Amino acid sequence: MAVASRLAVSRVSPDGAGPAAARRRGRPAGFAAVVPGRGRRRGGAVAASPPTEEAVQMTEPLTKEDLVAYLVSGCKPKENWRIGTEHEKFGFEVDTLRPIKYDQIRDILNGLAERFDWDKIMEENNVIGLKQGKQSISLEPGGQFELSGAPLETLHQTCAEVNSHLYQVKAVGEEMGIGFLGLGFQPKWALSDIPIMPKGRYEIMRNYMPKVGTLGLDMMFRTCTVQVNLDFSSEQDMIRKFRAGLALQPIATAIFANSPFKEGKPNGFLSLRSHIWTDTDNNRAGMLPFVFDDSFGFEQYVDYALDVPMYFVYRNKKYIDCTGMSFRDFMQGKLPQAPGELPTLNDWENHLTTIFPEVRLKRYLEMRGADGGPWRRLCALPAFWVGLLYDEESLQSILDMTFDWTKEEREMLRRKVPVTGFKTPFRDGYVRDLAEEVLKLAKNGLERRGYKEVGFLREVEETVGTGVTPAERLLNLYETKWQRNVDHVFEHLLY
Repeated sequence: MAVASRLAVSRVSPDGAGPAAARRRGRPAGFAAVVPGRGRRRGGAVAASPPTEEAVQMTEPLTKEDLVAYLVSGCKPKENWRIGTEHEKFGFEVDTLRPIKYDQIRDILNGLAERFDWDKIMEENNVIGLKQGKQSISLEPGGQFELSGAPLETLHQTCAEVNSHLYQVKAVGEEMGIGFLGLGFQPKWALSDIPIMPKGRYEIMRNYMPKVGTLGLDMMFRTCTVQVNLDFSSEQDMIRKFRAGLALQPIATAIFANSPFKEGKPNGFLSLRSHIWTDTDNNRAGMLPFVFDDSFGFEQYVDYALDVPMYFVYRNKKYIDCTGMSFRDFMQGKLPQAPGELPTLNDWENHLTTIFPEVRLKRYLEMRGADGGPWRRLCALPAFWVGLLYDEESLQSILDMTFDWTKEEREMLRRKVPVTGFKTPFRDGYVRDLAEEVLKLAKNGLERRGYKEVGFLREVEETVGTGVTPAERLLNLYETKWQRNVDHVFEHLLY
């Protein structure tokens, strides 16, 4: 749901649409959309980004080939592969445990900008985020704070970035009596208690969600996730990583399950956050069975995305509600809400951020199956996926292991793991058996990388070794030490 870390340095004309094609469409060769904040002094203000708007008016319509080429432009040699991490957290008043309102969030953002030299991202007169180099801080619909990290080379750098961010947020928040909670679902407060952020795209989503599922508003306002963004070298490499990542998302969901409470009591799930995605909007979420078809590649993903209903078009710093229409309609100039408008590559980029499968393809792959959690697990999740997908031997082992899993089995894991975690039966064993095997492959992959990164898996080694998910540990505390008072979780998982 959130806009991911940019693993590409700038938005350039896609490979395959060379200088001649760029000129033909009315944009200069090597065109890059203006990256707000570049060339400014730090601590200033920048325009809302994303979404972005092209500075150059196109003279010819986009073609499907342009959309495919945009994804192809993400391919990069292995030496240029990077790790992008995104993590969300709940802000709350330490005295009352209530969710923080926009005014308080505004003060935190202003404090971070002034003290730590971030540029402000503005929408109309509201500060809605911050940017510093290739890092950004954004607000989710209910005020969840998200860091979209820079593309980094090693997990040591990733964990240092996490620690620096949490230090800064705590330094500003503590002075205001505000804390931050690492959990996958809001444990105490009802939907009606959650403040609404002044962001145009969220108003459109808020109105649309109840039309397409029963849990979309919970997804928007009461969940937090951690995501990892990884590169690929070619279409074939993308396909292999996509399939491995998609098959294993339920395993990651079990290892990182951390959302067992709702409105003050156990909710019947180990990962309520993960379950919520099963009835948010099935036109744009799920396990994407077509990824396992022999015909799958960049073009097939474009065909899928073209038919995912749109949320909005962004023009003249305003969001135009286009819910229910498809990008395919847009390419034919058939949006009743924006008559005569044709899409730009920026519109395509924005549209891709409104698609929410368990693994998402942009110019990199996003692993989306994990609950928000404490800082050690913020470092462990990228370690898990890097060990599996950035090492050829581990990646091939995962593909061999999951090769004959059926669509029905993958879907069963997707639906049952949020309830039963490691105890979910699978073939002749349980998900815990799969987790043990996969964790071993992740450790071996990290060893072969040679950066001494295996230590970042220690947190999940304990989880898999005991067979007890983080959510089950919280439920045990709730029934014993906490005497069935969920308020204690705010202290227990305070950053």
